[in-house]
Amino acid sequence: MTTRNLSTLKWRKASQSGHQGGDCVEVADASRLVAVRDSKDPDGPKLAFTSSEWRAFTRRITSGTHDLP
Repeated sequence: MTTRNLSTLKWRKASQSGHQGGDCVEVADASRLVAVRDSKDPDGPKLAFTSSEWRAFTRRITSGTHDLP
């Protein structure tokens, strides 16, 4: 999938992000991929993960593996 195709996806913010702006990411379901972008820079770089990569990543985030000390 090209970056141009990622631009046409339906993007959504996490429900925990609130509406005050700040540091948020948005995700979009891209068929067999999960796309991720910075909500402050929607035309900027985007990442794409397979569904299994995304599940593994979110499991690690939820478990606290990537928490700062």
